[in-house]
This record gives sequence, C-alpha cells and structure tokens, in this order.
Amino acid sequence: MIKACLFDLDGTLLPMDTEAFVKVYLGALAPQVAHVIPPDKLVKMIWHATEEMIKNTDEQLTNEQVFERAFLEVSGVSKEEIWPVFDRFYREEFPKLQTHVGREPLMREVVQAALERGCKVAVATNPVFPKEAIWERMRWAGVDDLPFSLVTVYEEMHFCKPQPYYYLEVANGLGVKPEECVMIGNDMQEDMVASMVGMKTFYLRQHRIDRGQPVYPFDMEGTAAELLSAIREGKGLFAAEAMKVR
Repeated sequence: MIKACLFDLDGTLLPMDTEAFVKVYLGALAPQVAHVIPPDKLVKMIWHATEEMIKNTDEQLTNEQVFERAFLEVSGVSKEEIWPVFDRFYREEFPKLQTHVGREPLMREVVQAALERGCKVAVATNPVFPKEAIWERMRWAGVDDLPFSLVTVYEEMHFCKPQPYYYLEVANGLGVKPEECVMIGNDMQEDMVASMVGMKTFYLRQHRIDRGQPVYPFDMEGTAAELLSAIREGKGLFAAEAMKVR
C-alpha cells in the first residue's frame, strides 16, 4: 500500500539542467567570498566538503556538521569569517539565479493529486544545500505553499543521495515503511537507488540524468503528464488497491 510520495526537486519538481545550474551557482558564489578565499580555491573546497557529506554514514552528524567540519579544515578559515558571507549569499544573491531554471506547472498538479489520494508528500531533494536555498528553489517550482510532510535539508538530515540510508531516514521521518513509499525522480543513480531499500520508483522522462552505472530497476516511467494521469486515474503504482484512500 502506497502511503507516501517522495519528489526529487532539481530536474523533477523544478525543471533544470542540474550540471549547468551548479556551474552558474558556483560562479555566482565565488566572487562573493573572494575577499576571504580565492575563487579558484573556493570551488575545490566546496566540492571536497560536499563529497564528505555524500560519503558520510555517521548518523550522529547532520550533513551541515559534516560540511562545516570538512570545509573549515581544508580552507583554514574560521566559521566567523566565512559563514556570514555564505548566509548573505543565500539570502540576497541566490534568489537571482531563478532565471536559469524553468517551471513545470503540471508538477504542482501532480503533488496536489497525490495529496487528494490521501498520500503524505515529501520533497526528497539531495540535502546538500541549506534550508534557505532549498525553499527558494521550491518557490521557483511553485510548490512552496503545498503541505509537504517533510523537506530534506542539510541542517536536519544525516545522509545524502545516493546513500540508501538517506531513503530510510526519509521514510522514518514520514512515519511510514520504505515499501509504502514511491520515489519520483529524474536521476537513475540518485533517485532510483530508492528501490534498494524496498521503495517503489517512478523514473521521470524529463531532464533525465544517467551516469551509466549503477543501473537500478524502476517500477514505472513517463512524463509529468503521464505521472499526473496515473495518479488521478489510479493506474500502475497508483491503483486504488495500492494506495491509501481517504
């Protein structure tokens, strides 16, 4: 029985070329901190700290704590020097990056349809960004006002995609079993890995990312329109007997 629908954000709820957006994001961030860290060094430091978050399996540490520790160690600067600069960037500059993404109104309808079917809904984005940056992108997607039961942010989560632990933490946060969830996303390696913990999966056709290996099984695939139709009409994963009906 499906009780929860998990939605990836970048490339799923929010149409974008993720690789291109990351380049724009880092290009916008670097000048803001140039008075503290040279731009060419900053990008390497951020990637290093991000990789440490992704590799982490210590459930006692939040992603924020892992990133902070790794970044400060490699940069040699103090938190007092650099964190206010990061905070100001996310508050004042990050919102300007909206021009580099699209909008898919159908995805808002998809979330609403899942809610109408009695499901809990979650934004299961890779929690490598601060809460402010994730909610900003939800605003760009036009879904920030919907009643999500959970939004995965780096201040609160302890694991990242593609760690299977991430999906177990999401299910636990929603109060459901992994097998009662369907993960909806566009990334083979980061989203479809949810199948490894027993979740059902829907592989979105738009903005697909597939790095080749590993390859995971998925239960359904299709466009945003096909996903909406499946939920509304109760097809496949979303058949009445498979859903929690109010």
